This record gives sequence, structure tokens and C-alpha cells, in this order.
Amino acid sequence: MRVNVNPKHIRRTKIVATVGPASESDDMIAKLIAAGVNIFRLNFSHGTADHHVVVAARIRKQASIAGLYVGIMADLQGPKIRIGSFRNGSVELAAGDRFRLDLDLADGEGDFRGVGLEYKELCSSVVKGDILLLDDGRIRLRVDDVEASTVDCTVVIGGTLGSRKGINRLGGGLAAPALTAKDLTDIDSLSELRPDIVAVSFVSTAEDIFQTRRLLQQHQLQPAIIAKIERAEVVADEDTLSDIVEASDGVMVARGDLGVEVGDAQLIGIQKALISQARTMDRVVITATQMMESMINSSMPTRAEVFDVANAVLDGTDAVMLSAETAVGSYPVEVVQAMADAALGAERQPVSRTSRFRLNRAFASAQEAIAMSAIYAANHFDNVRGIACLTESGTTPRLMSRLSSGLPIFALSNLSETLQKLCLCRGVVPLFFDATAFDEDCIDARAIEFLVDGGYLQKGDSIILTKGERIGTAGSTNIMKILQVD
Repeated sequence: MRVNVNPKHIRRTKIVATVGPASESDDMIAKLIAAGVNIFRLNFSHGTADHHVVVAARIRKQASIAGLYVGIMADLQGPKIRIGSFRNGSVELAAGDRFRLDLDLADGEGDFRGVGLEYKELCSSVVKGDILLLDDGRIRLRVDDVEASTVDCTVVIGGTLGSRKGINRLGGGLAAPALTAKDLTDIDSLSELRPDIVAVSFVSTAEDIFQTRRLLQQHQLQPAIIAKIERAEVVADEDTLSDIVEASDGVMVARGDLGVEVGDAQLIGIQKALISQARTMDRVVITATQMMESMINSSMPTRAEVFDVANAVLDGTDAVMLSAETAVGSYPVEVVQAMADAALGAERQPVSRTSRFRLNRAFASAQEAIAMSAIYAANHFDNVRGIACLTESGTTPRLMSRLSSGLPIFALSNLSETLQKLCLCRGVVPLFFDATAFDEDCIDARAIEFLVDGGYLQKGDSIILTKGERIGTAGSTNIMKILQVD
């Protein structure tokens, strides 16, 4: 018999960890799962498709050993616009230096005077006075003159500029198709990897999401699709942004490139608005980039990083993400533990456990009405220790997760694909339970017995149970009960 688990100590916010050289071994993956990772991110900007398949198999093996559902996210590279290479690997630029971006300069021929790049639309995308941001904004250039194949600039902020660094325009506007030739090849490779989630980089329109979904369906794949919001022009256009959110299964507040284009001061409000909009539209949301950046080389986070994670949790994010911290950092396990502690600390605050969201909105279906009613009842009945949701498609627990609560949502299903996708939803604990194996008149008792045996409930507790009259039929949830553990 397992020791009873206090529902108040079940972390609701999910943790996404990027896999890399520091974290891709079987042993390290096992340690990261034990530390609290819910989803592993495979970054297709690095490594080969074949290697990602190998790592995905390791993740599934270690998740199975741990007896937990752990999601796998394939993050497509997208059209990251980069400068070419320098002869000596890098150059030193000082404020006031002249520097040329030259479309005709061969790769590898760059020096202190200028560098090439493959983005042929550059000269038609910038005008005199524009500010170009290189290497995530560490280097800034002011455009002085634009010709057919060259852009002459003055260095505003200098430093060391390495080969193949990214280039953005302050305010956005350097656009390219979201799916590159590499992305199309990588999507073809996903047949073997079979990710639970696919993230699309540099999304500019809803059609980018529709195209990705069509391509995945051609391979008989139906993962959740996450739109990475990282273009200034997207957040500046309310209609475009709403269309993208609606077309996707969720969004990522990708604060790296987005912060470079809009400026960090503007990013604060954008993050809060995006989280709110995603939850209002019943979509999941991930907050990402530099959340615990100092822990790449330090065994402890800064207080500001703890506050950053906590604020995202209080805003209602479903998940917080680690990038270089776990991919190449020296303390991958410690950073996951620190992030989990920060999330739990925020979740203990009363404001994160109650919600008036949607109380003035009509329900679109019996399923939605049950989902919302269950959360409301759970938040106002002191003896309730959680919500048990018998589910096929995962829609009901996902809808429940849009409202704030201090109680876990136990998603009970016999469909692994459903449970894997629910790894990303805030407050949802995915558990394998085959309701079809029991007679209908004893399913309720068997579900409670299952949760007691798992240590989630004990005698005297109450739990809210939701299900459909037709067990095994998706979208049929229309029953809610409050049951006591005898």
C-alpha cells in the first residue's frame, strides 16, 4: 500500500524540460522525472531526427519504469533568420563602427567590415533608421543605407559577434514562412518519434497551424499543436493573434525572440495578456525562456528568477519551461527541483486557488456545464480532496483546468494518447483506469478504490466524480456526483 498523498502537495503547474547533452542519458532522464518533469522538449534546432527518436525512446522507457505519464514535445526550428559565418568565427564590434550586411557575400567570408546572410528579403524589409538586433539583442545596428543587395549600418551597441547568430528588427517585420524545408523534413520524421505535442516556431497566421495539422495527419499523427508566439507583428494585431490561438491547442509565450522584437518592458504586459487570452479561449499556455537562466552555472536560482516563475504561476500559466538550464546546464536536477518549489509556493497563495472566471458566461454543452460546475463545487466544499474525471477525449479535464483551484483533477482513462496530452494541462493528474472493465453499477466504487490504493484519498474524504452515461463514448460527460470514501 502506498503512503497517502496530500492533494495540497500535488503540484498543479507543469514543468517542461529541454533535453540536451546534459540531460539525455537514461540515468539523467530518470532523475529529472523523479524531480518533477512533466514534459520533455526535443529541440529540433539541434541534433538529428534519428537522435531525437533514440532520446524519445529513453524518455518513454524511464516514464514507464516510474509509472508516470510524461509528455514528449517536438519543437520545430522554424525560420530563425541568421547571419552567415565569419572567417575567424567571430568579430569584435564597437559603438560607432560601420558594418555591412551583404546578401552577395559568401558564407565564411565575414569579417569586421561585414557579413553575409541568406535572408534575401532583408533589403525589402528594412528602411533607413531601423534598428537591427543581433544575437538576441546583444548587438544593435542602426540602418544607414539600403541598396539592392546590401544594408549599411552603424553599430549602436557593440561586443563580440559570433557566426550564425540570429537577426531581428526592433518592432518585428523580418518575416519568413513558419515551416521551412527543414521543418517539413522533420515533420516527416515524426512518424517514428510519435510526439504528444508539436510546437510550431515563429507562427505568423492561423494557416501555419492548419498546414502543420494537415501534414501531421498525413502521417496518422494527432498531437496537440502549440503555437509559439514570438513575432512582434502578431501580438500587435488582435485579430491575427486570436485566430492563431483558436487554431491551436495551446500557445507558448516564447519570451526570447518576442522580447528582442518588442522590448523587455513591453513583454511583461504581453505575457500576462497572452496567458489570460489562452485560458479564456480554453487553450493551454506555456511560459518559456530564461526562467532560471543563472542555474546553467549555479546550483541555486536568484530570488528574481523564483519570483518570475511564481508570477507566471499566479497569472495562470499551465506550464513553465526550462531551456539551456536542463539542456546544457551543470545542475539539471537542481533547477527542476527549484522550479517545482517556486511553483508550489505560488500555488499555496489563496489567489491561485479560486476563480470567478466564466461565471457570467453561458455554457456551450452539457460537458462544459459539468466541468465548470465540478470546479465550482470543489472550491466551495471543504471536505472535497479532488475531482475524478472519467474521460475519453480529455476535453472535460482540460476544460476544468481552465479554472483556478487548489485541488487536483484526476483524469481517469484507458487511452494513453489522451493521458499523454493531458500532461500539459494545469492541475490535471493523468492516471490509467479502464472503466470499461467493470459493470456500470460498480464503476464509481472501483474509481474511488483505485484512488485510495494510489494514495490520493483516504477514509472520510469526499471526491467529485464526473462521467458520461455512455462509458467509452467521447463527449458524453453529463453526470456529476459527490462521493464519500467509506
